[in-house]
Amino acid sequence: MKRNKTKYIFVVGGVISGVGKGVTVSSIGKILQSRGLKVTAIKIDPYVNVDAGTMNPTEHGEVFVLEDGFETDQDMGNYERFLGIKLSRANYMTTGRVYEAVIKKERNLEYGGKCVQVVPHIPLEIIGRIERAGTRASADIVVIEIGGTVGEYENILFLEAARMMKLRKPDDVAFVIVSYLPVPSKVGEMKTKPTQHAVRALSSAGIHPDIIVARSQGAIDKKRKDKLALFCNVSPECVISAPDVDSIYDIPLNLERDHLGEILLKKLKVKAKNGADLADWKKFFDGVGKFKDEIKIAVVGKYFDTGDFVLADSYISVIEAIKFSAYHLKKRPVLTWINAKDFEVDPKKVKQLDKYDGVVVPGGFGESGIAGKLSAIKYARENKIPYLGLCYGMQLIVIEYARNVLGLKNANTAEIDPEADDLVIDILPEQKEKLKNRDYGGSMRLGSYKAVLKDGTVAREAYGTKEVSERHRHRYEVNHEYVERLENAGLVFSGRSPDGKLMEIAELPKRKHPFFLGTQFHPEFQATPFAPHPLFTAFLKASLKRHKK
Repeated sequence: MKRNKTKYIFVVGGVISGVGKGVTVSSIGKILQSRGLKVTAIKIDPYVNVDAGTMNPTEHGEVFVLEDGFETDQDMGNYERFLGIKLSRANYMTTGRVYEAVIKKERNLEYGGKCVQVVPHIPLEIIGRIERAGTRASADIVVIEIGGTVGEYENILFLEAARMMKLRKPDDVAFVIVSYLPVPSKVGEMKTKPTQHAVRALSSAGIHPDIIVARSQGAIDKKRKDKLALFCNVSPECVISAPDVDSIYDIPLNLERDHLGEILLKKLKVKAKNGADLADWKKFFDGVGKFKDEIKIAVVGKYFDTGDFVLADSYISVIEAIKFSAYHLKKRPVLTWINAKDFEVDPKKVKQLDKYDGVVVPGGFGESGIAGKLSAIKYARENKIPYLGLCYGMQLIVIEYARNVLGLKNANTAEIDPEADDLVIDILPEQKEKLKNRDYGGSMRLGSYKAVLKDGTVAREAYGTKEVSERHRHRYEVNHEYVERLENAGLVFSGRSPDGKLMEIAELPKRKHPFFLGTQFHPEFQATPFAPHPLFTAFLKASLKRHKK
C-alpha cells in the first residue's frame, strides 16, 4: 500500500480528568492500525516537570519507563500494549521539557538574535516535536493526547499548537473530545450540559471538535446524540457512544460499533482497508470473559493510599502483565491489594497470605512499608507460597535472606540506612556523585539493559534463552561483596549483567521452593496481550499448582 501523507488526530478531555483519554487514544490507534495504517501515539502532559520520574505515584499513577530510558506517564504503557509497538522519548512531552528545549536553543543562539516569545516559539517547538515523532515512526497517523481537560490554563499553549497545525494543514488534522456525561443519582437522567460547556471552552481556544466521544455509565441514546449534535455543532453520527465496560480492551470494539474509524478516515481523507480487522482482538478478549477458574494473587505494595480511595494505577503495568499471563493460561486473575503497612500495625495479619495462590511485591522507593514487605517475603519463603518480586521486591529478597538465613540481623539497604552494619544493597557507584549534587531527575539506571541467564535455573527455563533485555529504573544494587556468601547460603543469582558485576535476578532453586524469584528490572513494562511476559507466566503456573493443592 502506498504510504499516506502523515495525518494528526488530537484527543482532548472535557468535564473531568481520568475520563479515559489514554485508552481512547490507544483504541483509535488500534482501530486505524487494524485497517493497515502505520500508527504512532504521543502523550502531552501539561506539568512543568521535565518528565514523569519525579511525580508521586499515589497522585499521578505509575511511571512507565521506555526502552530508551525515558520516564513517562502511564498512558504510554497503554499505547505500547494496545498497538504492540515500542515508543521513544520522541513520543512524550511536558511543559517543562518544551520550555527547557526552547531556553536551550535561545542560549545557543539558535533563534538568531530574535526576541524569543511564549507565542509563537513554544507552540512551534511543540509542533516540531509532533511532526518529528511522526517522521521518526514513518507514521500514516499520529494520535496525540493532551492531558488534563480543556479550559485548564496549563493546556493553553498545547491547544494553540494544535490550532496552528489545523490552520496550516486543514485536511491533515482532526480533533476528538472525550467528555463525560453524568447521570446524577437523584435525577436519573443523563446530562449533556457539562459536555456542551467543555466544547464551548475548546471553541474559545479556536478549536472545533470533529468528534465527541461521549463517556458515561451507560450507552448514550439518540435523544442525547441529537442534542449534543445541535448544541456542539457536529453531525449526530460524530457523537460516539462510549459506555463503561468491564475491560479497557473492549473499547476499540465499542468505538468501532459507532464507525469511529470510518468517520476519522473520511475527515482526514485517508485511504485504507475497508473495515477494521479486529477479529483476533475480539476472539482473544471475548474468550477472556468465559474463563471460570480463578487464580488468586496478593499484591503487597505501599502506593495505595490516596485519601479514602485505592489507586491501583500505581501498579497498572504489573496488573496488566498478570492479566495477560493468566489469560493465556485460560484463568481469571483475582487481584487483592494489601497495604504492606498493615503487616507492621498487626504482624499476625501476614498469615492472611495463606489464602492466596501467589504473592507479588512490586517496585517502590524509601522506607515506608518496607518492614511489612519483608514480613510478607519471609512468610512466602517459609511457607512455599509462589513469590515474584520486582525491583525493590528483589532487593528485599536479598535483605530478608541475609537477615534470616545468613544471620546478618542488621542487613539493610543504603537507601534506608547508609550506616547499617551489612549493606547488602548499596548504591550504584555512578549514582553517589549524582545524589551528592542532588541530581535526581532522570538520573537513575534507566531503560533497557541486557542480562545473561544461568543454565538450570528457574529464570533460564522461563525465558528459554541465554540472554535477555529488560527495562530498569533503580539507583541501588546488590552489593557484590555479599554475593558469594548469599549464594553459599542457597540464594541463586540466576541473571547477571554481561560483565557479571550487577545482579539482575535472584531466586531459590525449585528443590527448595516452587517459585521464589525477584528481578532488579521491571518485566511488566514489556508484557502485551499477545506476548505475555515469560516470568509472569512462570509465576502464575507455579501459583496454579498451589491452587490445585
